[in-house]
Amino acid sequence: MDAQTLLASANQLQDQVADALILVLPAQREACAAGAVWQGLLDDALAQGDLELKAGRVLYLHRPAGMKAARLVLAVTSDAAAVSVRQMERAVVAAMGALKQGGARSLLVAWGGQQALGPDVAEAVVRAVQGQQYIYRHTKPSAVAPTRIDKLLLACGKAEQAGVREALRRGQALAVGIELARDCANRPGNHFTPTLLAQQAQELASAHDLKIDVLDRKAIEKLGMGAFLAVAKGSDEPPQFIVLQYQGAAKKVAPQVLVGKGITFDSGGISLKPAAEMDEMKFDMGGAASVLGVFRAVAELRPKINLIGLIPTCENLPSGRAVKPGDVVTSLSGQTIEILNTDAEGRLILCDALTYAERFKPAAVVDIATLTGACVIALGHHRSGLFSSDDALAADLLAAGDAAADPAWRLPLDEEYDEALKSHFADMANVGPRAGGVITAAMFLKRYTAKYRWAHLDIAGTAWKSGAAKGATGRPVALLTHWLLKQADQTAQERKRAT
Repeated sequence: MDAQTLLASANQLQDQVADALILVLPAQREACAAGAVWQGLLDDALAQGDLELKAGRVLYLHRPAGMKAARLVLAVTSDAAAVSVRQMERAVVAAMGALKQGGARSLLVAWGGQQALGPDVAEAVVRAVQGQQYIYRHTKPSAVAPTRIDKLLLACGKAEQAGVREALRRGQALAVGIELARDCANRPGNHFTPTLLAQQAQELASAHDLKIDVLDRKAIEKLGMGAFLAVAKGSDEPPQFIVLQYQGAAKKVAPQVLVGKGITFDSGGISLKPAAEMDEMKFDMGGAASVLGVFRAVAELRPKINLIGLIPTCENLPSGRAVKPGDVVTSLSGQTIEILNTDAEGRLILCDALTYAERFKPAAVVDIATLTGACVIALGHHRSGLFSSDDALAADLLAAGDAAADPAWRLPLDEEYDEALKSHFADMANVGPRAGGVITAAMFLKRYTAKYRWAHLDIAGTAWKSGAAKGATGRPVALLTHWLLKQADQTAQERKRAT
């Protein structure tokens, strides 16, 4: 999709030719721009009761009088005079629903408020349009795709054009990264085994000049990743440990490291999950999928950072070889773990990857995992859970989430929670009591991160949706990419001050 800017004010929109025009409006009539032809269409719709100025309301008009656009969709956002990133994204998503079954191939999006459109909002437009056109087809070739938008134009003033143009570029990169993450996570377990996940990573590396190493079972055993291998024992599918590298800065610049949980199917192992909705456990590699999505976006944007991606990937299945409750294993760090619940497997593969991350002398490490159902109970499906013992890192990640409309919420890491992981037979247990389970899972990971700045994102509630809208969301690709771009900016500023 080609995304461009168009120099146009709200009262010039009637002269713009496009298959469709989405006009996002504030929920206050007095906050709308004045002197435009579409004002009459809006007033008539309000008078006839076809539209209310309430957030989320949408009205589709075909061949609107006085407009050169063939289709007009009025989409109402909040009662604020200036639209935010999240508000714009929601409004455009709602408007795209009215265009899905039509034939529009060129789309113009404009803001009908009096204040100028902020650059960050432009990014949200691209993500929303691209996201609404996504359709899963890998194992459903009969799926009917909506009409593709080939050309997207965003109306803005001359003063905003440079910033909006850069935001559109960022939005396009994020959109393709999110789409890759969704595609990977949506594939069934038999179509996306650890081996196939590694192949996907290799294809990504080959296409975008990234370095990659894929370690097989023998290499993983040689390293001493006993916790990771314990999880993989029950499956006939061999485990893989994927190491991706992007170098956009000098070699001496410490890299940021992303660690993604890659359980391509999670049955719970011997601690078998209930049958209901177990099919959704193909999404348990959402952390790994998000790492691939971030690398895809970074490959487009080419920021001046160094980035490492670590993906331990395997299946968690029951068999005669599978690890059992009560078994004790030795992690790469040398610490021993009593496995009380084999369904708490994500932290076992992550802890070895977190230890492996030490060799890169990282600036920071962020792990991403669909780790606990307890996080869903705590935060629902709107915000990812964030844990960090580094206040500055946590603040940066929270800010990135807000900027990307991909929000997180910080939860505590008080030392008292660590008591729940005590074991009579090992250095730690892999689970504690049910209460505070999302926190004790993070405390388990924290034991492997003493040598660097670290944060943990629990995306169990945000990586996919159930029900009628079942499918992967691609979160938190946007949050992580924004964070990385901010790190690149800060590094550049520090180098400038040093000179």
